[in-house]
Amino acid sequence: MSKFDVNKIRSDFPVFTDKSLVYLDSAATTQKPKQVIDAVSDFYSNYYANVHRGIYELSMKATEAYHSARQKVANFINSSDWRSIVFTGGTTESINLVAYSWARKNLKTGDEILITEMEHHSNIVPWQLVAKETGVILKYIPINTNGTLDLSNIDELLTNKTKLVSVIHQSNVFGTINPIKKIITHAKRVNALTFIDAAQSITHSQVDVQDLDCDFLAFSGHKMLGPTGIGVLYGKPELLDSMTPFMGGGDMINSVTMTKSTWNDIPYKFEAGTPNIAQAIGLGAAIDYINEIGISNIHKYIQHLLNIALEKLRAIDKLTIYGHQVGESSSVISFNLEGVHPHDLAQFLDQDGIAVRAGHHCAQPIMDKLGVSSTIRASFYLYNTEKEIDKLCANLIKTAKFFKGL
Repeated sequence: MSKFDVNKIRSDFPVFTDKSLVYLDSAATTQKPKQVIDAVSDFYSNYYANVHRGIYELSMKATEAYHSARQKVANFINSSDWRSIVFTGGTTESINLVAYSWARKNLKTGDEILITEMEHHSNIVPWQLVAKETGVILKYIPINTNGTLDLSNIDELLTNKTKLVSVIHQSNVFGTINPIKKIITHAKRVNALTFIDAAQSITHSQVDVQDLDCDFLAFSGHKMLGPTGIGVLYGKPELLDSMTPFMGGGDMINSVTMTKSTWNDIPYKFEAGTPNIAQAIGLGAAIDYINEIGISNIHKYIQHLLNIALEKLRAIDKLTIYGHQVGESSSVISFNLEGVHPHDLAQFLDQDGIAVRAGHHCAQPIMDKLGVSSTIRASFYLYNTEKEIDKLCANLIKTAKFFKGL
């Protein structure tokens, strides 16, 4: 890993001027490099204005930067058409947009939506609401306790009534990378649309929507070095064209009279009101930063850290790791330490400057499957180091000894 200069990368992140901080919660949100912070600050300081329709220099510059960010997103996921990129508030909003604008308009009683037991709540609750309101049947691909999907009966779960398959690309609990190309292939056999939640995978994996041939895909900017409040919905243009707007207001219209309105072209008809201009510009800067380092280099480095962490955590007595026994996984390790509640453990680690996540990780069905109420989750990104893994493990051992001695 000598070509990957983590110390140089860390110098780009102002938060790490605090040398004591060990940040292991990137699956929840990533820290921000100064390049992203500076891009947002530059917009607010030097050319802040609303986009579209402004016939003056500041507005035109802001509009150009905003549209440039959209094109950067399209290039990043290899979309052939920038109109396929809808800016939203995040992955959650992207999923809800499709649930409201496509599912509620196109599905009827008896139709089926297939998701998995591995989903984040954001890819469960919107479909539950659709099912409750329309009579659609919600079905689940089961998970194995080793953190993988049980696809043994996929052809039985998929029927001619299946209209949508919505699947997480990488689990935010297990780190499992699901075989989504295989799932998409099966879905196409019954003419079901596919929705991919790429919130975790987009940060370190090459996501190519043309290669996947998915119908929808969503992710959030804040998990990939960008600002909060900006997300992306990718949709095939013909599908987006056929959908009605999610929200009404300014900029999503073509014309408005007192009796009726007509809609703007895609993607604008889904972007009502003043858009998240600064956040989109920040996301564009984050993509530039990731591209400069190289997504494949980031992936290799994270896999390197993951393998070291798994080896060292497995050596700790009474520590249970969930998942990672078989199959492909990355960036996330969930575990529990016998005799120590996850929330207590997280607080003890925090006293030594180690930030991890404790809870159900918005994936309560997974916790039910595992028979636990919560876990500790350590997640890695391009700015983490082997020394931080050593510090985590040393503190886990120290905490275990403390609780054993009580």
